[in-house]
Parts: sequence; structure tokens; C-alpha cells
Amino acid sequence: MRCARACLKWTLLGVLSASAMVPASAADNVVQTFNKTQLHDQFWSEGANFGDLNHDGQNDLVAGPYWWEGPEFKTRHEYYPATQTFDLKLGPQTSVKVPGFHGTLGRDNAYSDNFFAWVYDFNGDEWNDILVLGFPGQDASWFENPKGGNGHWARHKVYDTVDNESPTWVDLTGDGKPEIVCNSQGRFGYVTPDWKDPAAPWKFHTISPAGPWQRFTHGLGVGDVNGDKKPDLLEAGGWWEQPASLEGDPEWVQHKVKFADGGAQMYAYDVDGDGDNDVITSLQAHGFGLAWYEQTRKGDKIDFKQHLIMGQTPEQNRYGVKFSELHALDLIDIDGDGVKDIVTGKRFWSHGREGDPDRNSAAVLYWFRTVRSPEKGVADRVDFIPYLIDDDSGVGTQVVAGDINGDGAPDIVVGNKKGVFVHLQQRKSVSREDWEKAQPKPLADE
Repeated sequence: MRCARACLKWTLLGVLSASAMVPASAADNVVQTFNKTQLHDQFWSEGANFGDLNHDGQNDLVAGPYWWEGPEFKTRHEYYPATQTFDLKLGPQTSVKVPGFHGTLGRDNAYSDNFFAWVYDFNGDEWNDILVLGFPGQDASWFENPKGGNGHWARHKVYDTVDNESPTWVDLTGDGKPEIVCNSQGRFGYVTPDWKDPAAPWKFHTISPAGPWQRFTHGLGVGDVNGDKKPDLLEAGGWWEQPASLEGDPEWVQHKVKFADGGAQMYAYDVDGDGDNDVITSLQAHGFGLAWYEQTRKGDKIDFKQHLIMGQTPEQNRYGVKFSELHALDLIDIDGDGVKDIVTGKRFWSHGREGDPDRNSAAVLYWFRTVRSPEKGVADRVDFIPYLIDDDSGVGTQVVAGDINGDGAPDIVVGNKKGVFVHLQQRKSVSREDWEKAQPKPLADE
């Protein structure tokens, strides 16, 4: 039997697939597709992002040393020196010099010096700047927008050692301004500027004692786990509870949970709609596995129960989907139903042509539609329906979803070893029959 171990699970989910996947009315017969544009095929960064950089009210794209003017993304600007090249041998006596780092245009494995990017106005001049985090263990720098001027942007190196392969830029402290959340020199913590002088060196605030966490530590996120309205820190080995006051940089309380062996971005979100936040994460950034962890409580004790969304075989996913190297995730409401969905994919050639399982399979990008069962008490009462966005782009160490073109529907931007891509969402009303044809089908119970 193809799904002998999973048959009971799929039977219990029968009501879910029969009811939640069917739209309530003809007005709900909407399919989501994505129009891909590849901005270039060079490898400059493992991340990309968007924001208005030229003050024209349109979102622009940034990846590596370049930014592209929206909404067409045809005009490219270099905001820091793009000097990296490599020699690609074409024959015994012929080679060409290729811009960027070795990626899919090359043959050798290489890593970029730009893993994450965010757009933010640091100096309060109403022109957005760019924050870049480099290779794990390297620095954080922000580049000052010249307000429409030409040439390279002034670089402000503000912190020397940002560890972890999924650091984030988010408001952890609740002061209304974001911080760099990471680990650094063996401790978890967050990095803050003096907002009166954001170009001066930033300060690292420790929240944990010294531990085994180093620059290549995988798995990190921020979210309110215990419902006290204060964001907590999520990591592969558990969560750290934010104290009532951050005065004096107190040590946070550690709650050990085995969330992952070494995943990527982590999210606290009420997956099943029961009023408390669960945890979503990939299990291995360089292997297989995507899961959500259901929060359960006995009195004041918080526990988590794993629900596997996707594993290393097709049979471990209800729809037969499997891919590896889930090194980046985002969480956003793709289809506008009020429930957040998962955006993730394959980081193609994380360690080059060799070194990772299933490394040469397609560089897929998916969104998983979160569907809650109307019947409480059903085992695994949440379904994640996978929709393939593209099979030749994937993700980097960062994947960012948001409304780039201002039409109200979230889009996706990716930077990785295959280049830079923007996927613009298009929503189309169709007949009930065409809508049903567009839906992924669960594995047959053979």
C-alpha cells in the first residue's frame, strides 16, 4: 500500500478536503498565478527585498550591489562597488570573465558577501536606506541613500559579528523600531542603534548565557509564544521568554523544545485558530522537512506537538510534494482569505554541485495554503495545500513576500545562485470547473 502509514491520517482529513477546498460562492472562484521576471542571472546575493528607494511612490527592488527602479524593474543602479568576478573556462585555451560569484553560471562552489537585505529609513530624512548583512559571522552595514544623487552610497559599518544563518530585522523590544536579532560570539541577542546617531557603532544586547551557538547556527525567529503580548525569541532548540523589563539586559528564560535540527526562519502563528500561537519552521535548511508545532497547554506548562507538512519522501506530504534545502521561509496571506500561508522553496546548490541531498533537483518555489478544518478535534486539523509558483528560481537564505506593485496581492522577490527574480501575483476569477482543475489533488489511497 503506497500510503499504508498515512491512510488513517488522510481519512480523518477527508472532511477537510471536501469542504475547505471548495469556495463558498462563484465570487470565490479565484486562482492565483505568478508572472516571473528574471532581473539577471548573476550570483551576487542570497537575499533580496523591496521598498521605495527613489522617492517616486513606487517600490523598487534591491539585491546584492544593485537596485532596480519600479514598477518596470528595467533600470538598474549600482549602490556599492560590484567588483567581484570569476574566470569561467570554456575550452583548453578560452575563458571568460563573469561578473559576480560562482553560482549556476560557474562550476565551483562559492558564497556571496551579501546574505540579507532590508529597506529602512535609518537617518530620518524620509529617504529609504539599505541594510545588508553579509556572510555569517561578518558585519552589518547600512548604505545611506544619496537622495537621488548618483554614484555609490555611503556605507556605515555598524556591527562586526552577526552570527546565525537566519538573522532578522524586526521589532523585538516593542519600542516601535526594528532591531537585528541574531546570535553573536556564542550568545543570542539583538543589536540596536542609537537612533540619534545611527551611523555610530551599534550595541549588542545579550539575552542568553554563552552556549554552542556559532556563526553557522541555523534556525531563528521572533513571535509571542506565551500570549503576554511580548515577542519571544525562537530558535531550533526552543524559545526564550522575554522578561517584563529589558532594563539592564537581563537573561531571558529558556524553554527547551526540539523544533528542528537546523532550519531557517521560524514563525509564531496561530495555525489552527484556537487562540494560541504555534510554531512553523523547516527542519533542515540543507536537508528535508517542513512542519508546524501545535501549542498545547496543561495549566501554565506549554508543550508542542509536531505535525509534519512535508518530509523526504512524497508519501510524507498529503499531495506528494517533496523538495530539499528549505533555507528560507516567509509567512503571509497569499490568497486574501485572512489566514497566513507559507512561502518557501529550494535554495539551489546551497553548498554547490555536491554536498547536499537532492541538490540537483529543480529549484522550486511554492506557497502552501493554510486551510483550517471547520470541525474541531479532527486529527491534524490543518491542511497545507501546495501550489507550485516556479521550478527554476527557488529561494536564497532570504525570501520576501509582500505587495510590491501595489495591487493588493502579495508578490515574491528572490536573490540566489541563479540570479534575481520577482514573481508578481495575478488573481483571476474562473468558473467553478476551472477552479477545481487548478487545485492540487491529494495522493490516492492505493
